Order: sequence, then C-alpha cells, then structure tokens
Amino acid sequence: MRLRYGIPIVAITAALALSGCVNNSTPTSPSGSVTTGTKDAALAKLLPASIASSGTIQVGVDATYAPNEYKDPDGKVIGWDIDLFNAVSAKLGVKAVYNIAGFDTIIPNITGKKYDVGLSSFTDTTDREKQVDFVNYYSAGILWASQKGKTVDPDHACGLKVAVETGTTEEQDELPAKSKACTDAGKAAIQVLKFDGQDQATNAVVLGQADAMTADSPITDYAVAKSNGKLQAAGKTFEVAPYGVAVDKGSKLAEALQKSFQAIVDDGTYKQILDKWGVADGGLSTITINAAANG
Repeated sequence: MRLRYGIPIVAITAALALSGCVNNSTPTSPSGSVTTGTKDAALAKLLPASIASSGTIQVGVDATYAPNEYKDPDGKVIGWDIDLFNAVSAKLGVKAVYNIAGFDTIIPNITGKKYDVGLSSFTDTTDREKQVDFVNYYSAGILWASQKGKTVDPDHACGLKVAVETGTTEEQDELPAKSKACTDAGKAAIQVLKFDGQDQATNAVVLGQADAMTADSPITDYAVAKSNGKLQAAGKTFEVAPYGVAVDKGSKLAEALQKSFQAIVDDGTYKQILDKWGVADGGLSTITINAAANG
C-alpha cells in the first residue's frame, strides 16, 4: 500500500466514511436534460479521415475534477465538460469514448497518438501549446479553499501546507512562483502536497492534512458547496485564463472542434448546459484556438 503523506489510502477512505466529508468522485449530477442535437454534415466533413471512418473520438479524461468531469456512483463519466463534448460530438456525427487517465498522462498520450483529444479542464498555456493545440471553450480562474473558520490568504501562504492535484497549472506554475517569492523574502517555503486526483487534494484539507487547497474556480466552488460546511473559499478568484480541449499539434481536428463548439454556442445548447450545472459565469461567446499565444 503506497502512503499519502504518512496516511494509507485505506485510512483516508475510512476517515471520510466516519466524518461525512466531501468526496468529489461520487456527487449527484444536476437534474434536467439538454438536447445534444443532430449531425451537421458540413462540420462532419472537417474531421480527420481516421476519426470519420471509425465513428469515434478517443478522449483522455481525468475523472476526479467535479463538477467538470468526474464519475457518478455507477462509474459513468459525467460533468459539464462531458455534456459539452457530447453535444460537440453529436454535431460531428461521432461518439466520444472516454478513457480514464491520470491528468499528467493525457497530453503525452495525445502526442503519442493514443487519444485524439484531452478533455480535462486544461488551462491553455504557451508552454503546453508547444506540445498540443487547444480549442478554447471556457474561462476559469484559480480559487483557494481552507477548513471552515480557518483564515488563509493565498497571497501570504509562506510555510503553509497546500494541497494540489499533480500536473495542474496550480501545481506547475502557481505554487512554485508563490513559494519562490516566500524564500526570496527570507520566509519559509510553501509545503506543496501533491495528489493524483483532485478529490484526494480536497479531502486532505477537510481532514486537516493541509492548510488549504488550490484549484480552478469551478472545482473549488463545487467542493465548498459539497463539503457540508467543512470548507470555505479562501480569498477571491484570480488569474482568470482559458480552458482548452487539447489535440495533437497541427491536427485538423482543432478546426472541426472549434467550429462545432461555436455551433453549440450559436444554437444555445452551450448556455443551456452551463446553466444546468451552474457554471455559466465562465461561458464564452467566441470559440478560439490557442488563445494563450494568440491573446
């Protein structure tokens, strides 16, 4: 049994069962349904031949990031990201096949031709654009959370233990920069606790293993709402940036997805899905490609 900062995974599971705290892997999805639409022949012609002939798009997804993408109690991948991509797939006349994967393995598996698409709340950055192209479909920021009643300021977090999912922008960029600012000022570094899934990072805060967590704003908002009063937002949302669906660099699939996302924006399906999940604040009116580089 691998250890998570001194506590076996089985012990964490038992503690969660006793405490009744948040477990983002099995929340209930919102009620209501949205019609995904029918095939648009003109859009379908934009697909790469291999996808058009197979009738499927292979999607890599880390299903631990509720409410964006996660598993329901039966193990089915759900979330507003999933609803959006199902609507896009319907426009293209193909079926999305969701492959569960660790977040930091998805981009390598796109460049390695295992997946056609990475759909996992990727923040579009210029560094990531060196490996893949992004179809930008949403805007999100960073939001911290702490235990209820415990004041944490993300701008003054030197010496604190902060939980984060491995491979995220928060783990790769935000926390290293904040920690360096601490040490440059002669203060204690931030103790970064890295977890394979966001649900584990969230639970680390609930259980008192970490002083705070950092994640994308929709995820933190949802975690706080589902924590039965055990978590609170720490500070306000900052560093707002675009989410992108990742595809192989130079693939014509980027244009097919961009135009299909734009189609569901224009016909209202996009807004219906975001409204259903309560995340409409980050909705876009224009779908772009590689927004990090193109501004």
